[in-house]
Amino acid sequence: MATWQPDPSFYPSPRMAAQAPAERLAYVAAFDPDRKKPDAIAVVDVDPGSADYSRIVGQVGMPNIGDELHHFGWNACSSCLCPNAPHPHMERRYLVVPGLRSSRLHIIDTRPDPRNPKIIKVIEPEEIARKAGYSRLHTIHCGPEGIYVNALGNAEGKRPGGIFLLDPESFDVLGQWELHRGPQELAYDFWWHLGQDTMVTSEWGTPDTFESGLVPEILLGGKYGRRLHFWDLHKRRHLQEIDFGEEYQLVFELRPAHDPTKAYGFVGCVISLKDLSSSIWTWYRDGDKWAVKKIIDIPAEPADPADLPPLLKGFKAVPPLVTDIDLSMDDRFLYVSCWGTGEMLQYDVSDPVSPKLTGKVRIGGIVSRAPHPKAANGALNGGPQMVEISRDGKRVYFTNSLYGAIDPQFYPDGIDGWMVKLDVAENGGIQFDERFFIDWPKGHRPHQVRLEGGDCSSDSYCYP
Repeated sequence: MATWQPDPSFYPSPRMAAQAPAERLAYVAAFDPDRKKPDAIAVVDVDPGSADYSRIVGQVGMPNIGDELHHFGWNACSSCLCPNAPHPHMERRYLVVPGLRSSRLHIIDTRPDPRNPKIIKVIEPEEIARKAGYSRLHTIHCGPEGIYVNALGNAEGKRPGGIFLLDPESFDVLGQWELHRGPQELAYDFWWHLGQDTMVTSEWGTPDTFESGLVPEILLGGKYGRRLHFWDLHKRRHLQEIDFGEEYQLVFELRPAHDPTKAYGFVGCVISLKDLSSSIWTWYRDGDKWAVKKIIDIPAEPADPADLPPLLKGFKAVPPLVTDIDLSMDDRFLYVSCWGTGEMLQYDVSDPVSPKLTGKVRIGGIVSRAPHPKAANGALNGGPQMVEISRDGKRVYFTNSLYGAIDPQFYPDGIDGWMVKLDVAENGGIQFDERFFIDWPKGHRPHQVRLEGGDCSSDSYCYP
């Protein structure tokens, strides 16, 4: 008699996920900043034993121009094994790919040939606006009962931004997630603690304040996002807001602990108006409330104004611009992308409020333009941006473009795309894999990376 078997890439616990087989492929969002040709999802061979290692081996182009593909995700993941809403019959098969500028959603089938994915459905912005009231789609996460999509604006691209759900099998737009949003208006990233029944959301700004680039008056006036919001995940109600203060701008990427018994996580703040530094904060339970503590300050680096873009000349410094972070599956190492200075930093966060710097590499950067051991073209532009970690924590991949309208504000000569890989030592320490450097084909810039079978920012777990 046949029996149901859960997808072999689903794991009850992060400890078991860390023992998963190594990924052989990576899927990478690639967009055209000039909006002259369609964006694409590229397929990269990441198997060191393959003749195609460190090469793009497949691609699926979008049917339209100007999507600006962003933070895409899987239709299903390990959260399907959670006891509160089990869906063990689901399979990790479809990539759900949002267009940040177009507000369009693409459903891409990675089977039967993972190197040759196919678009099977496109959900147009009008349908999303009609059924969910949102636009400017930013991040996808697979939850126990459906696919969560967050959006930076309402249907008109104004306040409030928020979250809506897709049916995980039909991909129908179900509707807005929030039943009571309290004071929350701005949106950016979201994640959750399934074991604590808590959603966490962060803030950027409304689309009219970033679609043509960061607006200096809004940034220096402290009018971009600076808050975290905590929600009752089951009741879909706002519980608590934490304001980081007027000095802090762009509270961005959220990474909760993978172990569901741990009620903490990390968030990056892109810039301090006081000194251009970036910072990393830990959120944690404090009695019956949530609290935050700043655990890392990353200072700006002094620079000759002649080497700086117009936006920064007056400051005589390069801001680190922490634009992405990622946490290893064992909750031990936090990776921090410094897109401005060109550093990728590795911290041991075994004690989540007392981090220790354990590794760093430099590549690209506004001033340093640091090379890669394999790159033939020497000085590189852009800097460490979207970062992803293998489930076993031994490999780290990252790309160098932030957002089409913002790239030229900090890299006015343009960004030539690249993707690199780091090897991680057993007890910390990182170094470039000298065999892995992708000089991204001109006309596209690479953004988010997703790994075959899951990675350290794709799944959530209900068992410790």
